[in-house]
Amino acid sequence: MKLTSAEIAQDLARLAEIAARHQGADAPLAVGCEDVRGEQLPVFTRVPSNLAGVYRLALDAPDLPFLIYQQERFTYAEAYHLAVRLAGALSREGIARGERVGICSRNNPQWCIAYMAITMIGAIVVPLNAWWQSTELLYAIRDSGCRLLFADSRRISSLQALLPDHQCELRLVEIGGDGSEEGQAGTTLAVTEFNALLAGIDEDTARSLLAGREVQPDDDACIMYTSGSTDHPKGVLSTHRAIISALYSWLFVKQINDILRPEQQEPDPEFQPGILANVPLFHVTGSHAQFLASFLYHRKFVMMYKWNAEEALALIERERLSIIHGVPTMAWEIMNSPHFERTDLRSLRTIHGGGSARPPQHLTLIRSKYPAVTVPGLGYGLTETNGLGAIITGRFYVSKPQSTGRPVAPLTRIRIVDDQDQPLESGQIGQICIRSPSLMKAYWNRPQETREALRNGWFHTGDLGYLDEQGFLFVRGRMKDIIIRGGENIACADVEHALATHPDILDSAVFGLPDERLGEIVGAAAVIRPDATLDEAALQLFLREQIAHYKVPARIWLQTDALPRIASGKIDRQQIRASCQRVDTLAMPTHLSGA
Repeated sequence: MKLTSAEIAQDLARLAEIAARHQGADAPLAVGCEDVRGEQLPVFTRVPSNLAGVYRLALDAPDLPFLIYQQERFTYAEAYHLAVRLAGALSREGIARGERVGICSRNNPQWCIAYMAITMIGAIVVPLNAWWQSTELLYAIRDSGCRLLFADSRRISSLQALLPDHQCELRLVEIGGDGSEEGQAGTTLAVTEFNALLAGIDEDTARSLLAGREVQPDDDACIMYTSGSTDHPKGVLSTHRAIISALYSWLFVKQINDILRPEQQEPDPEFQPGILANVPLFHVTGSHAQFLASFLYHRKFVMMYKWNAEEALALIERERLSIIHGVPTMAWEIMNSPHFERTDLRSLRTIHGGGSARPPQHLTLIRSKYPAVTVPGLGYGLTETNGLGAIITGRFYVSKPQSTGRPVAPLTRIRIVDDQDQPLESGQIGQICIRSPSLMKAYWNRPQETREALRNGWFHTGDLGYLDEQGFLFVRGRMKDIIIRGGENIACADVEHALATHPDILDSAVFGLPDERLGEIVGAAAVIRPDATLDEAALQLFLREQIAHYKVPARIWLQTDALPRIASGKIDRQQIRASCQRVDTLAMPTHLSGA
């Protein structure tokens, strides 16, 4: 049900009252103030001090299913005890506090076990993008200084051919494989199979090796490389406190929303909570919001090898999953799958998204096709904030479907600033800035870029947006995703929102094209329904009724294929723009048309 402005204000006042009670000194999620790297910030005072403490929550539900991938199944206790043994093995191998250890693999349980073990001993985990080519992997390995890398057989094969020719000492541990590449001829690289690394390490031995390796809240935990499409990616260095602040903030929001909307809760649910791991674990959504957050809810974590809507439906039915959480396009593809109507989805309760905007008509479709879903939602966050930013769910989302929500309580603040870093009033578009203990510590090996991004305690996101009078955030795209047409600034997101209102448009990407007279003009690629008869001229005529004439794309390429995306799930504008411009000089593919 859509709320009026007065009803939203009433609910916000009640939420603030509930939140105040839940962060009092005696509450499980009590909030105090501490010095965090020279900044006085609100922090949780009664949560685990490091990630090892988060992992110990597994022992509160030892027999529940946890990590599931194809035929592999681990309970919470089995996963925890295996991670302790691996942590002992890494200690035996001489991995020191602060040393970087990489993981590069498709999603599988050993990825998760390795992440746990590395952070347990105070080393820094480096999740590497498994989509990268070998030279990109080499850059990140050398930039981070990894000496040991957990990798699957495909990544090992790629690196075996490359590394001997470069000055890079690296030991490889194969995960998700049988170790068949160990001792490969013609290489100096050592490859150890995962289980072989554990040889001779029982849990008692592991605990003796781990004695005295207590990790502090502000110790470094992770370097996660951004998935930028230009230059080399930046390594985002975060602490244990930063990651834990994000995990418990999401828990805090869920708990106060549960109190506000008790009618949405199931007192005796039929199924264990479960989430579909449908995005890569090397992305902040996969590692934090999906994997690490599962410890707090004791939910089942079911991994996919590769995204496929039909496989996703089969897993939701077979494993009785309750949560879909990924880029909004995934929920749309599931709803439009030919298998949708014949799949038993009675366990599903939450469809949450992030990484890109969800067109409002997608929300309407969710509400009609998933009647049991009580908590549709959308979030906004970045690698540099450990995924924490803004969140919107339930009736707030139904009432403000173009918003990405309010700052995630109780630790996060958001403000909008102009080019001089001065705060702007509600409704004014500027750069989105975030302040929270979940912020990154630095960009690895990039002090100048760190100083530019972290100013006066605020992380400058590079995203454009505004806050409305009730504090809801509306994201309008990247600052660099601005087209300057004859002196007029055009936000790509504004044009994409207009395109999304057409019933035949499924997805779109807007970008600037060079123009001799105006400097830039607006171009767009739009994915249309397979049976649509829409052409460029008709779509331009439609858009003139939605947005100012100068924002209407001068060129629109229509296609039925999905748009290419980078690893985070965001649209790859550079590739799309290059492909569309190439169409003008090559024979036009049958799936792509333009005037």
